[in-house]
Amino acid sequence: MSQEMYFSRMQKLLKDEYNAYIESLSKPLYRGMRINLKKAELDEFDHLDNPSRFCKESYYVDKPLGNHPFHICGCFYLQEPSASSAVEILDVQEDDYVLDLCAAPGGKSTQIASHLKSGYLVSNEIDAKRAQILLSNIERMGVKNVAVTNTSVDKLAKVFDACFDKILVDAPCSGEGMIKKHDVALNNWSIENVELCATRQKEILEHAYFMLKPGGTLVYSTCTYALEEDEDVVLDFLEKHEDMILVDPEVSWGRKGFKDLNVRRIFPMDGGEGHFIAKFKKQSDVAGKLPVLKSKKIDNVTQKFLKEQLNTLPNNYYIDKDRVYGMDVPFVDFKKVKVLRQGVYLGDVIKNRFEPSHSFYMVADFDYKRKVDVTLEEMDLFMHGEVLQKECEKGYVAVCFKGHPFGFGKSDGKQIKNKIPKGLRLLPNSHVNID
Repeated sequence: MSQEMYFSRMQKLLKDEYNAYIESLSKPLYRGMRINLKKAELDEFDHLDNPSRFCKESYYVDKPLGNHPFHICGCFYLQEPSASSAVEILDVQEDDYVLDLCAAPGGKSTQIASHLKSGYLVSNEIDAKRAQILLSNIERMGVKNVAVTNTSVDKLAKVFDACFDKILVDAPCSGEGMIKKHDVALNNWSIENVELCATRQKEILEHAYFMLKPGGTLVYSTCTYALEEDEDVVLDFLEKHEDMILVDPEVSWGRKGFKDLNVRRIFPMDGGEGHFIAKFKKQSDVAGKLPVLKSKKIDNVTQKFLKEQLNTLPNNYYIDKDRVYGMDVPFVDFKKVKVLRQGVYLGDVIKNRFEPSHSFYMVADFDYKRKVDVTLEEMDLFMHGEVLQKECEKGYVAVCFKGHPFGFGKSDGKQIKNKIPKGLRLLPNSHVNID
């Protein structure tokens, strides 16, 4: 009965295009990949000939690429093409302070981070398991000036008062745009869930409003088609906040929304599985001050290691017991908010020596002094935990494929002992594959 109601609603929504929508459900899923501009150049992927219309660094692909060496290196992120649309409309600048409120698994957060230089990203996910996946993707993509938090939106709002230049609310939704990918999305569809999602979305937007600077941009997005979760949420938000103005997304792809609102919708007929995006500007209020921590002083052991490994060191440090973290912007004081990681986890000081972490060797803009390039076959061996018989300088070394680090090892001059964490290694029957 619920499925019949869903399709009946879609027929009323789409009218003459309903048959085209139904036809789209029998076609293959749109697959996509987005190049990580922090780690790779567009010309490294000049063999790709089907660019996405939603984002200049995104392409349509026709096969799984999870074991591609550049994916392992963090040079690209696998992302359904229309999912890149919201960040494109957010229009992130290199010095922005950005909040991604519902961030897992990390596609939009890592897209935001790829545009930041002197800026900073807070990437939040309330679900603990999904937050760990988010952290893993943030690490693989080499993000440095970031905090990954695992908390509710209301708790974040108590820490940040009008502090962010840009906020993305890619809200939890009924997922109508995911029914082709996940049968459960259609099987579990109900009008009660649509209404429940809409209530939750309005609550999230309320907290986001108070964390946005005057003059700041807020983008609200979903991957559902329901008016209750899309245009109706926008109208409710505008009614509550007269200082929030709905602004032109200024894009040509997709289509204008319903109810005469200048928002953007993407249906399968538009080249993506489904997305809704609304862009707001805040016109009043007083800017708050970001609560920051004083940078810690690193010990001589840590400083010696970093100078041996890097041409340029991070500007700020935070030390938690033996663990050392670094990034270029000041560390933020999150008070009682649960933070999974802030900055790059550089490593640990253990018995007067420094033990680097895997994440230290995945940072996009670290200029490593000690690195060694390996072949595809050697990369496959190393990703399976093998020792490499390869001559290089003694000590810890970044192990790279075509100049892109994917892990590290410790060399005695003739062989490189594997230091890639066991949880990140490939399974025995799985192989690095460039085809």
